[in-house]
Amino acid sequence: MAITYNDLMQVDLGKLGTAVSDWKKAVANLKQLETDARDGLKKKSDRARWEGVNAGVTRKFVNKTVKEFADLHTEANSIYQVLDDAHRELVALQKSVRTLTSEAKEKGYTLEDKGDGTVSVGVRPDSDAGTKAGKDGEDGTKADRQRYADTITRKIAHARDIDASAKLALKRAHGSDPYNAGHAKYDSLNDAQVERALELAEKREKMTDRELAELNRLLRHNGREKDGEFATEFFEGLGGPRQTLEFYAAMSIDGTSDDASKTRLAGVQDLQKYMGHALANATDPYTPQSVRGDRQHLPSWWGAEFRKLGTQQIEWTRGMLEKPYGYQVLGGLLRYGNYDPAFLTPIAEHVTQLHKEDPHRFTSNRMLGSPDGFGFNPSGKLGSGNEPLNSVLEALGHSPEAAEQFFTEKPTVYNEDGTVKSGAKADFKSYLDLFTDKDFEWTADRNAQNMLADSEATQEALNHGPNALGHALEAAATGRPYDSDVVDPSVKHSKEQAKLVHDIVKKFANNPGLLTHNMNGDLEDEKTGPLYALRDSLGNIAADYMGDFQRSMYMESADSKTFPVNGAPTNFDYGDAQRFLGIVGQDPDAYSAITASQQAYTTEVVHEFLKAEGKNLTAEDASRVGDLVAPGAAIAGIMSNSRADAIYDYHTASNQAYNDAVNDNAKWVNRIIGLGTGAIPAPFSAVAEPVNWLAEDITESVVDSVSKDITDETERNAGKEYTRGRQAVMEASSRAVDSFFRRHDEFDQRTVEAINRGVRTAAGQSHSDGAQWNSSGDGT
Repeated sequence: MAITYNDLMQVDLGKLGTAVSDWKKAVANLKQLETDARDGLKKKSDRARWEGVNAGVTRKFVNKTVKEFADLHTEANSIYQVLDDAHRELVALQKSVRTLTSEAKEKGYTLEDKGDGTVSVGVRPDSDAGTKAGKDGEDGTKADRQRYADTITRKIAHARDIDASAKLALKRAHGSDPYNAGHAKYDSLNDAQVERALELAEKREKMTDRELAELNRLLRHNGREKDGEFATEFFEGLGGPRQTLEFYAAMSIDGTSDDASKTRLAGVQDLQKYMGHALANATDPYTPQSVRGDRQHLPSWWGAEFRKLGTQQIEWTRGMLEKPYGYQVLGGLLRYGNYDPAFLTPIAEHVTQLHKEDPHRFTSNRMLGSPDGFGFNPSGKLGSGNEPLNSVLEALGHSPEAAEQFFTEKPTVYNEDGTVKSGAKADFKSYLDLFTDKDFEWTADRNAQNMLADSEATQEALNHGPNALGHALEAAATGRPYDSDVVDPSVKHSKEQAKLVHDIVKKFANNPGLLTHNMNGDLEDEKTGPLYALRDSLGNIAADYMGDFQRSMYMESADSKTFPVNGAPTNFDYGDAQRFLGIVGQDPDAYSAITASQQAYTTEVVHEFLKAEGKNLTAEDASRVGDLVAPGAAIAGIMSNSRADAIYDYHTASNQAYNDAVNDNAKWVNRIIGLGTGAIPAPFSAVAEPVNWLAEDITESVVDSVSKDITDETERNAGKEYTRGRQAVMEASSRAVDSFFRRHDEFDQRTVEAINRGVRTAAGQSHSDGAQWNSSGDGT
């Protein structure tokens, strides 16, 4: 019977610990018995001069007995090692689940064991969480409760995997013959799990759906273990880079074929993900030491071999007519996992240079006439997998250190076979310059034979590359995977990252045509830019560098303590920053990310100042506080103008699209508050969970501001297109002050009213500044 939540919570693992100790003693005793038999009984037997029957029977009996003692020791040691590992891992899981349960209950949550390995997390009506859940008919605890449910369920699944793997290992160690010991030798539970995974992998396409699910389970729970032992031994067991590609190619094609069931497709989608994470783990040379004190990772020649195979065709069935290139297959795996720069960056550079030389080198090798879901990217995200450029850019998007190296260091030139071209210099300055060159050609990663038959799908496919580029730039600029919500205050912007973002802003500010999106609106002369699809990523970068953008609005000094930045400063040109925000803000997702970040940052700056002044604060300080909200209000003005442009000039979005986008990007409030500005401590845990009132208050303010920052046709025609946006930013700025004074009642009413008036006035004026700057188009 499989382990449930209640089992894991209540089981007494001390009994298993006792069994481990007993087996450890048995191993020691059997070792001594084996030694005594070998050095005593067998040596005496070998020296004896047997004659007659004894010569043929007794010596064989003695030798067999000694061997059986050795086998008993081997079996006992295998049992001990398996149980010891299982006990250690289960104890850690139990402790973690109990801790999570305690945290959840302290918040007023309830946990229910569903009996199938999952849990559901509810709310006690009489708790603070219950009050919050019922506020305004919205459940503000839903996401947090789901996080607890998902995390605990994953840990239960891991415990189930340990249980199943240990049972199988013990069975094999003991064997089916009660009179014969030592059937399988294991130095750890990991050895048994790798053995089983390789047995399943050897079957390739002949694996049943159930067996594929078992392989995925083993990869999921062991492939990302910190010591890298399982991942390394699994890939070594496959045989090498070529055999890895052959196995994955066979499985991905099997699962995406026309006759594959939904279950099979889901299975290979999981395989793609878990193998990718395992490969990233196995190729990381900096994995921590294992329990045994060693480090496990694949040798560096694996990377060189993958580059060599990248331009070679891969055959996994003899006589294949259509053979993919190695990079097309490898790309499917690289889309998942945080890879070390030493492994990924050379591959990304090589693929990019091959694409530059011949953009259609790989897509011309696609399987024409097949469904778009058919190929080496079973996930279906950003292409079928024919174009490895999209794959390596997506890989960089999940690998921040490699992405930063790729975009900030001088390009290395590679030969056809992936070796470094000694002494050669690239004919481009940087990969940012290369990808933003007007002549750079992106390809449509589709299997359709006639691309024009569905021009909308083809256009969407042409955006896959720019989307992946945006993800790579996000990771390079922010130092975290583009799709990670983890807040880590220790991650600061490096000088290289700040320089990269400076270059990104300058590049697009001076080449706005790269990002323009015009759907036959009133601006007939405007063309749609080739990179408009990455505006959402540029918006995320702007949100992450909000301190730098606020500094630039009114040319704050580079060493400003009032408007702090997260690490090295970018030192934007104020005109570049304004133009950049103006074009990027035409995307609803970018607009909402920037708006959420702006309000969170402004609120923190205001609170920090008010807290620092304390009792010395007077009504005469109103203008000083007004100066603090001015940069953010100017950015809000730029956003208002950009929103109106997108809706009424370019016809690329609606007010509803902008309002809907804010629900996803309220996470930026969590990120900015989580990082803090120095005096305000980061009120977030490692999983980005808000733990104080400030994040909630700002999030409500952001949603309210975005819903009010709208313009209808009548207002636009009357020249009042920013009236409601101006009102919204004034209210948001006032709310930033009110949120502080509500919790500090030591200030007199005159001071509070004067400061509130000052921030409203400054916000209104600065909003008009920002809207005018963007409307004039000159960034001044």
